[in-house]
Amino acid sequence: MNLSRIVIAGLSGGSGKTLVSLGVVRALARSGLAIKPCKKGPDYIDAWWLALAAGHPATNLDPYFLDAAMLRSLFWTQCGLVGDANPVCSASTAIRYDMAVIEGNRGLFDGRDLSGSCSTAELARILGAPVVVVMDCTKMTRTAAAIVSGLRHFEQGVHIAGVILNRTAGPRHRTVLRETIEHYTDVPVLGVLPKIADNPIPERHMGLVSGMEHEECVAGLDKVADIMSEHVDLHRLRQVACAAPPPQGPVADLWSLLPGAQTSTPDKQSPSNPNQDDAAQGQAAQGDAARRDPVPPAEQSDRPRIGYVHDAALWFYYEENLLALRHAGAELVRLSLLDGAGWPQLDGLYLGGGFPETLAARLSANRPALDRLRGLSESGLPIYAECGGFMVLGRSIVMDGTEHPMADIFPVRTEFHAKPQGLGYVDAAAVLENPFHPVGTTFRGHEFHYSRCVPCNDATGTPGAPAVPSALHLTAQSGHVTGMGDGRDGLLLRNTLAAYTHIFAPAVPHWAPAMVRAARAFRSGRPLPA
Repeated sequence: MNLSRIVIAGLSGGSGKTLVSLGVVRALARSGLAIKPCKKGPDYIDAWWLALAAGHPATNLDPYFLDAAMLRSLFWTQCGLVGDANPVCSASTAIRYDMAVIEGNRGLFDGRDLSGSCSTAELARILGAPVVVVMDCTKMTRTAAAIVSGLRHFEQGVHIAGVILNRTAGPRHRTVLRETIEHYTDVPVLGVLPKIADNPIPERHMGLVSGMEHEECVAGLDKVADIMSEHVDLHRLRQVACAAPPPQGPVADLWSLLPGAQTSTPDKQSPSNPNQDDAAQGQAAQGDAARRDPVPPAEQSDRPRIGYVHDAALWFYYEENLLALRHAGAELVRLSLLDGAGWPQLDGLYLGGGFPETLAARLSANRPALDRLRGLSESGLPIYAECGGFMVLGRSIVMDGTEHPMADIFPVRTEFHAKPQGLGYVDAAAVLENPFHPVGTTFRGHEFHYSRCVPCNDATGTPGAPAVPSALHLTAQSGHVTGMGDGRDGLLLRNTLAAYTHIFAPAVPHWAPAMVRAARAFRSGRPLPA
């Protein structure tokens, strides 16, 4: 068992590794190779673009969320080389991949502490993947060789297999850089990129623009792929990837390590077309592992139906979260809040994050959909909402000074700000009984939001003390983490829990089985388990 693979890393954030990763993945995919894209760390947007570039779902690999054994299991399972094919598997695992490309984050050795824990380098060691470093060479010549030499010898077990020189000024600059690096080190130069005047992939406040908002996303990817094809030796890059060794020791199927696994039904979509707001082609490549062989009707009788809203407003879903729900026994139905289509009968509802603030006026105008959400919550339906999903369940979203009414399930409004209001890893502890997280359990998650939660104490919307209890207590592990203020998160009303905290299901193994149990209990009319 083996798969060609590389990690594309940078010296720091902004080095150009994302553009290089996207261009390399796109160029290799256009050549006919099946590329498995991966992204280090908690990231929805870069992962979405990588999936679009490859035409296959991306997998997030995060050493903070999972230990080394679980990370290996996740990687090899999602690459389709561990575990038996069955209807619950993602579309990704049914493909025979030719190569995996793993985009790092921040600088190669940047981690959470002095030892560099949770760094891209640590991930490369865990996966036995050679590293190709993207270097910003602006106003630099011979010093580049010193940097490469330092990278080469800084940590044992990290194989620096090549460098790609970015933002070079001209032919003489490129020649000096290449000759110096190859003279003073044994690290090959795999590519030399010119300065790119106009970024074909635009950026926004949370990173790269969502492909659903950028109609020219596919053309932009092709432009980046053209640049990589011209200036990067893709053949040598593949040779580096092919030199990656097979995994050391046995690797378990990820889902065999988690509770509640079983076969599942194919996903369904609501009537009409919830894809109609997805501007980019290839949307189904990420977070949408549906359309599988049906399970016989006799095996479907006890499978609760859980809807998940996946449209241009809410689309931040880790594929593994949806897979975990399927493995726990759910039938998933993809829905939208942006059209007038009716929804089927549901036993549970999952609202992911996204950019509801950019579509706040349109969401607010669709009162039937928002009233439906409120009615489902009032009926006791188990509803789990993260970040953007939480914002939709509040009283209103305030964007650029304009207040847009939302579902008004929780008496709070969310106000958008120019700078992040929450960014980093958290440890969350469940402090109130709820259907999703047993009291006393702790789990890891992350925040990344520009909005701030403002409680309202009456129907007039004036700010006041929180009127709804919080089920979670947060402890920041990195960055600036706020939750909903004072370490509180996870507003809880009836069986609806809404939090700023995003979770990664393999790192929160109780979540999917608990949600499926709650959905099954709701369908049968029994009290929901706490």
